[in-house]
Amino acid sequence: MLYIYNTLTRTKEEFRPIDPSLVRMYRCGPTVYKHMHIGHAKSYVSTDMVRRYLAHIYGPDHVMFVMNITDVGHLADDSDDGEDKMEAQARRENRSPFEIALYYEQSWFDDLDRLGVMRPDRVPHATDFIRQQIEMTEQLLQKGLAYQANGSVYFDVHAYEGRGVPEGFVPYGGLSNRKLEEQQHGGRIAVFEEKRNPQDFALWKAAEPEHSMQWYSPWGWGYPGWHLECSVMAQYYLGETFDIHAGGLDNMFPHHECEIAQSQAANAKPFVNWWMHVNLIRIGGDKMGASAGNAMTLKQMLEQYDPMAIRYLILQSHYRSPQDFDMESLAAAQAGLERFRRAAERLRQAVGDDADTASVDAMPPFFTEFLAAMDDDFNTTIALGALAAGITELNSLLAAGNADPAGLLAFYKSLRIAFDQILGFDLFSRPIATTQNNALTGQLMELFIELRREARARKDWPASDLIRDRLKERGVVLEDTKEGTRWTMGE
Repeated sequence: MLYIYNTLTRTKEEFRPIDPSLVRMYRCGPTVYKHMHIGHAKSYVSTDMVRRYLAHIYGPDHVMFVMNITDVGHLADDSDDGEDKMEAQARRENRSPFEIALYYEQSWFDDLDRLGVMRPDRVPHATDFIRQQIEMTEQLLQKGLAYQANGSVYFDVHAYEGRGVPEGFVPYGGLSNRKLEEQQHGGRIAVFEEKRNPQDFALWKAAEPEHSMQWYSPWGWGYPGWHLECSVMAQYYLGETFDIHAGGLDNMFPHHECEIAQSQAANAKPFVNWWMHVNLIRIGGDKMGASAGNAMTLKQMLEQYDPMAIRYLILQSHYRSPQDFDMESLAAAQAGLERFRRAAERLRQAVGDDADTASVDAMPPFFTEFLAAMDDDFNTTIALGALAAGITELNSLLAAGNADPAGLLAFYKSLRIAFDQILGFDLFSRPIATTQNNALTGQLMELFIELRREARARKDWPASDLIRDRLKERGVVLEDTKEGTRWTMGE
C-alpha cells in the first residue's frame, strides 16, 4: 500500500484515488521568464519520480498529469504588488513578453528533457485560459465573495470565512497553518487602499497603459491574478475535485492557499485530496533562488556534469527534506552513477538480447525493499540504498562467473524497472558498448598491464602503484595471480 504525506493533515495517509482507473495529478509549473536553476530541478525531478511511481502502480495510461505554464500575471513580490515578471524581463531584454515566454518555456523543457523528466500529459498556458479566468471571477462576484476596486477584482477572504467552512473543506490559511493576521497580500499603500482587508488577493488586475499583456474584461482592460490560473486549468482538465496537487514548498503561501479558497468558493466542492510540497535546495544553509542571487542555471551545470548525475543527487535526498548542494556532492553522485552504469552494462551483456521478453518467477529481495521504501512516501533515500546493495550483490555474482541465468534475469528485470522506469535514469536505455570498443578496451588494458610489469621488473614501485591506483579510480581492478595480471571492472 502506498502512503503519501499530506501537507494538509501533516500525516502520512494511505493513498486512495477518487477513481483508480485515472489518478489525477496537477503541479504548479514555471513562470517562464528565466532559465531553470538547480533549486527548480529538485522540485521537478521529485514530482516526476512521484508520477512515475504512480504509473508503475496504476499503469501509465491510468495517470493524468497536468502542469501549467505561467506566462502572465505573476507579479514581482509573488502576490499583488510590483511589476509582472514577464514584462520586467521583456524590458531588460528588449523583447516582447510573448517572445520572452516562448523562449524561456523552450529553455525549461530542454533542461527538463535532459534531466529525464517526462513531458506532462497536458501543458496549459495562462494566456490560453483568459476567458475561463474571467468566468470564475464573475462567479465569485455573483456569490458576493469578491468585489471590484478601480478596475481590479479582489477575493474577499472575510466574506468567505464569514459564511463558515463546510465539513471536508479547507479554511483559508488551513494549508499553511497561518493565522488571519499573518495573511497579507501586497505591500504598497495604494494596494492596501484598494482592498477591504490586507488578506484579500487579486483575481483580476487593472492594467496600466504601458502594460503589454492585457485583455478586455467586464471591469476594463487588465490581466488575471497569478493564483487564478491554476484553479481554472486544474478544474478544466482534472475536475472540480482531484487527487494530488504538487509544487514547491515556497508556493504553499500565498499561492496554494488562494487556489483552495477561490476553487472551493466557486465550485462549492473540496478542491484537492492530497497536497504534496517539495522542500528547497540550500547553498551554505541559504535557500537557493534567483532573488537570493545564488542560483546557478542548469545550463551552466550541464556543461560540466552528466544530467543523470544531477538527477541522482536530487533523489538521494527525500523530497520533503531540505537539501544542501555543493559541487563535491555532485561529483560524488556522478561517480556513484557510473558504478551503477558499469554494472548495468555487464548485466545486459550477460543476459543477452532476449531479456526484455523473458519472464521471471520472482524478483530479488532488494527489489522488495526498494518498493517498500517507495510505498513509504517515496523514500528515495532508502530506496537507492536497497538498489546499491543489489548492485553489490550483482557484481559479486558476475565476478564469480557461475551465476544462475534465471537469477541474473531477475536482477535485470528488477533493476531496469527500478532505475529506468521508476527513478527515471538511463542505465538500461543507453547503447551497449560495441564489440570494437570492447576490443580496443582490452588492447589498452594489456598495454597498461605491460607497462606496469616493466615497472615492477625494474623495481620502480611508485610507477607500478601509480598505474594500479589510477586505474582503480576509474573502476578498473588489477589482480596479480600465478597466471599473470588480470583486470576486471570493479564496483
